[in-house]
Amino acid sequence: MNTWLNRRVVKSITVLLVIFSVVGLLPGVSAQDETITLTMTVWDLATTPYWQAVVDAYEAQNPNVKVELVDLASADYGDVINVRLSGGDDTDIITVKDIPQYAAMLTRGQVIPLNDYIDAAGIDLSMYSGAAEELTYEGSIYGMPFRSDIWIMYYNKDIFDAAGVDYPANDITWDEFDALARQVTSGSGADKIYGALFHVWRSCVQLATVQDGMNSVISTDYSFMAPMYNMVTAMQKDGIAPDYGEQRAGNIHYSGPFLNGQVAMLPMGSWFIGRMVSDKEAGVYDFDWGVTAFPHPDGVEVGTTAGTLTSLAINDKSDNKDAAWDFVQFYSGVEGAKVLAATGNLPAVRTPEVLEVFASRDGMPAEIAEALQTVTVRLELPMHENVGEIEQILNEAHDLIMTRSVSVEDGLAEASERVSDVLND
Repeated sequence: MNTWLNRRVVKSITVLLVIFSVVGLLPGVSAQDETITLTMTVWDLATTPYWQAVVDAYEAQNPNVKVELVDLASADYGDVINVRLSGGDDTDIITVKDIPQYAAMLTRGQVIPLNDYIDAAGIDLSMYSGAAEELTYEGSIYGMPFRSDIWIMYYNKDIFDAAGVDYPANDITWDEFDALARQVTSGSGADKIYGALFHVWRSCVQLATVQDGMNSVISTDYSFMAPMYNMVTAMQKDGIAPDYGEQRAGNIHYSGPFLNGQVAMLPMGSWFIGRMVSDKEAGVYDFDWGVTAFPHPDGVEVGTTAGTLTSLAINDKSDNKDAAWDFVQFYSGVEGAKVLAATGNLPAVRTPEVLEVFASRDGMPAEIAEALQTVTVRLELPMHENVGEIEQILNEAHDLIMTRSVSVEDGLAEASERVSDVLND
């Protein structure tokens, strides 16, 4: 009897063990031990070291997970993502490049709210210094910020030394920037040295017009942008800065002229720091460079700048949402931030330990800590249900003005009228 009973017990236990192993309830046989492949969209994979660096760090801690990066063209990234998601694409993790793309995805229901995941993980969103609030829409957050870049100014010390002109001060107005650029401009043809470069993005001109906090790129009257447009178009007309039309026609990336030593000053985002450091290590250029805070209008405090947010969202069509969240949590948390900082990129999490990693990397200019001090950061594009349409109007106005197809006044007046129609519709 006892023998028969023991056999029945052993047999029952064996059956239960098989069942438990199938459903993943046994220690050592959980779903976490299954090999999982996650996919994630990115851009400029070959020239952006941190994409793979963070993946490598995560995979080292999670050997059962493989993260495959889907590299898309930077210039068309938003459009390509829209087409893919609208077609039912099931890529697990979507890197969100800007606010218009973010707004479009969440209003279409293409990405999932992360509130429950955040609450379950006990994440303190204050570590993002307000970035998480900027990504909150109607009480829900759909993307975790992992980069929070600000606009600063880069300069070529060798050009200033050759011209016998003092380096730009950390506290410099746009009028002083203009005057300084004219001082260091020299040469012609292949020997031309430009005092400054404004890349073709509308933000390179328009962001300076909202630094005072009195205006916004969501507006019904854009006449406040006229002084900055007048300054930039005059600099290009006078040969102080490369021509907008030539940059567009030649598809010239801002890094080219600056790394070639043809440009003295470059207003650009902090994302370019990592490229400067890695290219110097690789011997791409050999001049000394420095950074300052973003130039500002008269009467506006130094350290007032504009910023952008880059975040990670989980595709509503993903079959691996929980696993995707684990990766997103790592990428956007302190551990991921340290990896980003080590590659010379400014993460959204800026704890003292993270900033120490960032500033201590070899090749960082001595001025970096002072240049990154901010008092106010204006979001480059605020959340608005019509932000994508408004940005398109501003891009078109910018192109018309910068190619001198219309006057500054007429271009801004037309933009004001069109945006008013959108907001009042």
